[in-house]
Amino acid sequence: MPRLLFEKTGNAVWSSHLDLMRIFQRAFKRAGLPLTHTQGFNPRPSVSIAMPLSVGVESICELLDFDLDGETVSCEEITARLNDALVPGVRVLQTYTSGRKLKELAFLHAIVTFEYDNGIPQNAEEAIAKLFSAESVVVPKKGKNGIQDQDIIPLTRQIKVDRAGERELVLDCIVCCQNPTLNPMQLVAAINLHLPECSPSFAKCKRIEIFDSDLAVFR
Repeated sequence: MPRLLFEKTGNAVWSSHLDLMRIFQRAFKRAGLPLTHTQGFNPRPSVSIAMPLSVGVESICELLDFDLDGETVSCEEITARLNDALVPGVRVLQTYTSGRKLKELAFLHAIVTFEYDNGIPQNAEEAIAKLFSAESVVVPKKGKNGIQDQDIIPLTRQIKVDRAGERELVLDCIVCCQNPTLNPMQLVAAINLHLPECSPSFAKCKRIEIFDSDLAVFR
């Protein structure tokens, strides 16, 4: 099955996962690239996104699998035709046919930016670095079975804290993204809970890259 590598940036980050699926389904149709459909009583276009994005999260490493119905179209042409049909902020970076099995996807590289309206609190960098170097940091996580405690430390491979100006701190992190999964915004929840004096006025997340279990780039 062919696969797209695409980005979601700008105002498009405020589109939900379902909105994004509809955006792509309509783009395939406008581009003259008919999709196959699933079987059954409620057939659906054959498109699926590997890791659904939360609203407000930016990404330059999203994967979408699809299946075309009809004549073969080159990967380069699919990329060009879709980009002419997609909305601003959603852009195909590459189309290819040799995608790896999604079960091999293991880690996500993300940048979480903390913005402080009144400037970065004193010693915030050191306090945050110390928090995430602990053996255990537990935060509540809302799931299908209600709210449960999650220890985020075993789900992290790297967390670096850097100052990006007088009002911004940046967390450069690599976290588990499958079996189990850690949403990078849980790092914000950990700071709000365990270091309330370092809580940011606003936080945003950007996905940068995805890897397999050996930290090789996943495609």
